[in-house]
Amino acid sequence: MSIPDGGTPVLDRGFVRLVDFMGGDLAVVQSARVSYASDSKGEAADRKLINYLLKNDHMTPFEQSVFKFHVSCPIFVMRQWIRHRMASYNEISGRYTEVKDEFYIPKVWRGQDTKNKQGSVEANVPHEELTQLLDQQVRACYETYQKLLSLGAAREMARIILPLNGYTQFYWTINARSLMNFVALRADAHAQWEIQKYAEAIAVFFENKMPWTFAAFLGHVWKGVNPVLDGFKKELNLGLVTK
Repeated sequence: MSIPDGGTPVLDRGFVRLVDFMGGDLAVVQSARVSYASDSKGEAADRKLINYLLKNDHMTPFEQSVFKFHVSCPIFVMRQWIRHRMASYNEISGRYTEVKDEFYIPKVWRGQDTKNKQGSVEANVPHEELTQLLDQQVRACYETYQKLLSLGAAREMARIILPLNGYTQFYWTINARSLMNFVALRADAHAQWEIQKYAEAIAVFFENKMPWTFAAFLGHVWKGVNPVLDGFKKELNLGLVTK
């Protein structure tokens, strides 16, 4: 798959790109101060206000900034993604279009975590054999899909043979408040590794568009473990990020 202009590659074939954005740090400030018929009071005061809002869980002003993303990810990742319901989704349809030959094949396999029923851990498993088994099954499924179509089956029925590692695409519109909730949960080490990669990419767009809010998010909301976000936090603590 080719990555669209401005998109960030994720996994082997996926991407995240920011399609549109409304608001920003000043939109949060303006929303918070409208009760007092006030506006920006300068960077220092505005950043202090944003920190105060997040520290004290005053979240509604952050709903005034909105991101629209175009995402390509495996279907099993989207099944986790759509649990975040405070957002708008529109997904490509396997009824209207023929499903492409695009499937996620992991480079490294993880073993089942014996302490966490829904988690995984690094494990000494036969990576090459597992990859070969998956690739063979995916090839067989897609060939069968094509055969079903050639025999006259409707696209909406032929697609039922396809596995969960097939890539899907969707548009995702979300305000900054809900985006922070997504990143806080899905970038953390407790989340599945694959969706962590998408949360990291989204966090970079977040930092780029709302640097003051992002810094306050790291200071008051982020409690997880992730090398990308922890790297941002370390730079902020060292005074290396001046935004």
